[in-house]
Amino acid sequence: MKPQESLTETSAPTREEEQAEVIRRLEEDIIFGRFAPGSRLVEDTLMQRYGASRHFVRQALFQLERQGIVLREKNIGATVRFYSAEEVRQIYEVREMLTRQAALMIALPAPASLIEQLNELQQQYCARADAQDLRGIHEANDAFHVALFSACGNPYLVRSLQDYMNLTLPMRAKNLADREGLALSRRQHELMIELLKGRDSWALAQLCVDHMQFSKSDYLGCIAEDEGKR
Repeated sequence: MKPQESLTETSAPTREEEQAEVIRRLEEDIIFGRFAPGSRLVEDTLMQRYGASRHFVRQALFQLERQGIVLREKNIGATVRFYSAEEVRQIYEVREMLTRQAALMIALPAPASLIEQLNELQQQYCARADAQDLRGIHEANDAFHVALFSACGNPYLVRSLQDYMNLTLPMRAKNLADREGLALSRRQHELMIELLKGRDSWALAQLCVDHMQFSKSDYLGCIAEDEGKR
């Protein structure tokens, strides 16, 4: 091994990499329920938890506020965003409309290259699921859907879809550890790939919309249960 290569391998992370790591860890703590909706996100606590500077913590809070999963208010500070049942329904209404439109715009039958790409992503998704790697499941699942909807040919529509995928992260992340939800998700992914080989755009679009109903119903059920305890 050359000395230069050795130095590269042991070099310290850049500021950008350190910042990205703080964002990743805070996002993970929120979407996997370690910080419950409504919880205060105190900068000093987060600095100690992540071994990060105040600047990096503030930038992470700002980034997650932009994604809609953190709320920052004057004289209150940052909290994990809580959505009411009505807000959840409205958010999913928009996501469902965007999803249906993107799916309908995919030219069928899809090219073999897209089928191959989605099969590879599905294998990664299943491998992460078998390993119970929650972060890996989340990333592989989103990669599958971004690749699928990118085939619609409209990058602005895809970007809007990604925004709403991020917005619903806390609502759907719990199901990454749910065996029933994971099994259903895997079957539906495989069926999407099969429908891409045919010509029924409406069946594909409806399946893509149906695909998000399990997590939506589960999250609304949790809200109703919490309200019943009050």
